[in-house]
Amino acid sequence: MQPILLDVPDTLHTERLTLRCPQPGDGQKVFEAVVEALDELRRFPASLPWAVYEPSVEASEAFARTGFANFTARRDFPFVMLLKGTGTVVGCGGIHDPRWAVPAFEVGWWGRTSYLGQGLISEGVEAMLTFAFESLGARRVEALTDDLNERSWRLCERLGMTHEGTLRHERVTADGVLRDTRVYASLR
Repeated sequence: MQPILLDVPDTLHTERLTLRCPQPGDGQKVFEAVVEALDELRRFPASLPWAVYEPSVEASEAFARTGFANFTARRDFPFVMLLKGTGTVVGCGGIHDPRWAVPAFEVGWWGRTSYLGQGLISEGVEAMLTFAFESLGARRVEALTDDLNERSWRLCERLGMTHEGTLRHERVTADGVLRDTRVYASLR
């Protein structure tokens, strides 16, 4: 089957969140969440290279529109995580880098600082993993976390992902610092 022919939901619901494909017009809300999270995101520049650039409403709107187009084309599956009943962006994530022959994907995420530590991001990532396995037919979903990003690799462990190993000096920051990457995966 051609991926473009897959009928997949563009909105997911959990107990406390609505995850949906980014839409044109989401730029302002995403921008506000990025600005709040920026200090934390910039701690891991090899994993989140986009965070080293100065955020703007325009860049966030471009993310939303590109994400919408890529989701529709089945090239990428980004999600905006919204607190149910409020429309507040608590983070973003997605199922990325499809390797349809397997099929295998990568899951990624970031959270808005004021909503960290409440289990919301774990809830959103768990929903995205379920989406990958049930809607996309994934056999493998992996997470690549910076070795120093304990919050992210602990999330992987809480969700039952297996630590397959650590790639040493796998990424480099813009200023030349080598970083190690932990590889986690869930299989079906």
